[in-house]
Amino acid sequence: MSASNPSYLSEQSLTVLVPVYNEEESLGQFVVEMDKFLALTPVPTTVLFVNDGSTDGSLALLREVCGSKSGYEFISLSQNRGLSTAIKAGIDHVRTTLIGYIDSDIQTTPLDFLGFFEFFPEFDMVNGIRAKRQDTLVKKLSSKIANGVRRTLINDGIQDTGCPLKIIKADYARRLPLFHGMHRFLGALVQLQGGRVKQLPVRHFPRFAGTAKYNLWNRAWKPLVDTFGFRWIRSRWKNYEIGEQHVGAPAAPALVGQSGNTY
Repeated sequence: MSASNPSYLSEQSLTVLVPVYNEEESLGQFVVEMDKFLALTPVPTTVLFVNDGSTDGSLALLREVCGSKSGYEFISLSQNRGLSTAIKAGIDHVRTTLIGYIDSDIQTTPLDFLGFFEFFPEFDMVNGIRAKRQDTLVKKLSSKIANGVRRTLINDGIQDTGCPLKIIKADYARRLPLFHGMHRFLGALVQLQGGRVKQLPVRHFPRFAGTAKYNLWNRAWKPLVDTFGFRWIRSRWKNYEIGEQHVGAPAAPALVGQSGNTY
């Protein structure tokens, strides 16, 4: 870790968001791997599972893990809403200054988060780049096509927008608009706010168990449609800065069952 930011890290805290949709076969091993990171993290860390309407035994496992282990929490959506909504729901419930994101399929390791911290506060988001991807040919090809089209159309410079290993300053994450496919543009959305994104190679592993939830349709055609949607949002995006303020008490926290707005 860089010696340039120990005072910054001493004031930070991290929540790692873990979207879950029918991952009962991998959750046990995921917790084993996450425990290794929790033993080494330089900042107070909470793991927040977001159950996205799983229809298998995932929710029961989350209740068991979070009821028996400190540092683990979960929220559960009433029905499946997709990855973007799960991530945004998690962000809306975070109380920390930094927000991480990792998938529960164990194709990336939370230990690689340890190399991210040295780039804060200089950067506002650190995004992984999956090196030597351990995926099927169809998955590699569709991701390559989708990333190429996205880079051509929006030119955001993000090499691997689909890498499920990121840490974002919470101030930037909370301003992310919710729309279909939002998770494909996290780096670009941080940049739209004037933020800086650092990209780092991370390890990638074969899927531990279960089956992928994506196919050629939702890895190629859907990202293309979402990219045009992002271009529309970017063309109308506005930022502002507060010059002076005198305000009252902060708003009450969100209530259980409260829904978020869709862009």
